Parts: sequence; C-alpha cells; structure tokens
Amino acid sequence: MSLQEIIKLAKQLSTVDKVRLIQQIAPDIERELTDKLSTLPRQSLWGLCADLGNAPSTEEIDAARIEEWASFPREDI
Repeated sequence: MSLQEIIKLAKQLSTVDKVRLIQQIAPDIERELTDKLSTLPRQSLWGLCADLGNAPSTEEIDAARIEEWASFPREDI
C-alpha cells in the first residue's frame, strides 16, 4: 500500500477516528525522533563564539563605560 493510498483512506475517517489515529501514531513518531536525535553527535559549546574574536579587556570595558556615561544628564538623577 502506498502513502497516497493510506492518506486517502485516512481522509475518509471521521474526525474522532482521525484523532484516535493520531493519538496512536504520535508516540511512535516521537520515539523514532528522539532515538534519531540521541544518536547524532552533539557539537561542543567550547568555541561557540570563537568567530567573534577576543573578548574586550577590562580596560576597554571601563573606557566604553566612561564614554557612554559622560553624556548622561547627571542633573536628572
């Protein structure tokens, strides 16, 4: 039986029977997907941001902070 024939038969079911069909098939699909995902090698998170270059130093962060706060209206605080 081809997939198209199965779809054609499933479309002939009542709404309640379609729901029952989905309830019976969904756990099998979920199990197959989780089995497949668990066998895939996971990528290490080390080096995830390596393409961004080096992190800013403490001095660079302090300089940027001073620069941004210099124009902050202090009299409004």
